[in-house]
Amino acid sequence: MEPLRDEDPKEIGGFALICRIGSGGMGQVFLGESPAGHQAAVKVIKPSVLDEDTRARFVSEVDSLRTVYGPFVAAFVGADADADPPWLAVEYVPGPDLRTLVTEHGPLPLVETASLGALLAEGLGTVHDAGLLHRDLKPPNILLSPYGPKVIDFGLAVLAERRTTLTATGFVVGSVLCMPPEQARGEHQLDRSADVYALGAVLLFAATGNYPYEGPTWQAVALRIEDPLTPPDLTGVPPELAPLITDMLASDPGTRPALPEVVERLVRIIRDQGLTALQAKRRLTDLTPGIVVPHLPAPAPGHAPGTGTPAYSPGVLDLTAVEDEEQPGALAPAGAGRDDDEAEPGGGADAEPGGGAGSALSSAPQEDVPETGGIPPRSGGATGARPSAPLRIAERIRAAYAREARF
Repeated sequence: MEPLRDEDPKEIGGFALICRIGSGGMGQVFLGESPAGHQAAVKVIKPSVLDEDTRARFVSEVDSLRTVYGPFVAAFVGADADADPPWLAVEYVPGPDLRTLVTEHGPLPLVETASLGALLAEGLGTVHDAGLLHRDLKPPNILLSPYGPKVIDFGLAVLAERRTTLTATGFVVGSVLCMPPEQARGEHQLDRSADVYALGAVLLFAATGNYPYEGPTWQAVALRIEDPLTPPDLTGVPPELAPLITDMLASDPGTRPALPEVVERLVRIIRDQGLTALQAKRRLTDLTPGIVVPHLPAPAPGHAPGTGTPAYSPGVLDLTAVEDEEQPGALAPAGAGRDDDEAEPGGGADAEPGGGAGSALSSAPQEDVPETGGIPPRSGGATGARPSAPLRIAERIRAAYAREARF
């Protein structure tokens, strides 16, 4: 990943762009974030790649990509072929690509390579079931996540003619090194066996760090691929994998195994090592290094609604305070707990200071004062509710009994 450059857009298709995460002959790939916080890999297609015809084909490809699904295929998020520039967004996978992993850490062990191949074969199966071919399967298009490998960029190679694609800067090596002979010869009517060949080349790279054919230029590599008398270089491949990879790299498309057979043979290799397919997958994902994913910076702190005003506090019944009010000499606002027409006799002008409810309770026992429903809150205190009349009568009887009791 690298920071955005001055010439890079800051927003594409509603995604705020965070950084660069890759590039290729088709365009630049950015890490984008939707308004709701969903991150996606946003590929901005070079306008020079899409003329009127290929733009129309891009629309058709995007419609097809919407139907591709599966745990080993990066999910389609969105696209706009009519935008300027056109763009395509897919699921962001927080992991390195296979080329980077092998280059930095070396080839994968046997079991991990077999697991990678079996999982990728299942992933390609979902692409084929949707009526698509990948056409450009290669190590940079295979991302390794904590949950397994993910295939990206399937179907996009068809947007440009083969010769244009091969000569595009930054796109040549990765494509031609895994390209089947029929595609290297310029044939456009490809079938599923083309992806099988590419998968065999990927497995060879994963196990050895080398491709089936290499050379100083893409033209030299293409000539070697096209020559049926030049076998692929399998130097360093584990003997358990050699027969299958040889079959997958066959010059004749009709002799290559189908994807279900590829899965079966790879799983057999895993079981011969005393492991289940799931255990092998866990060993593969354990090799995936963690990646710190950048995100948009947090907004500057602002004032929350209601800042600076006292927080609302609901009324609380303070039984201790209520009991204090009802003790002899306790003061309460005049008229508290009653209406004016229910005032205690003697509660008028001749009443004791602080009369009303407090003075009416100063001598006990006595006739109770009727209770009313409305109790205004005390100024500056918590809103409370006084005990009902039966409770107060019972409390006074208890107090009077306690004073007269001999024990």
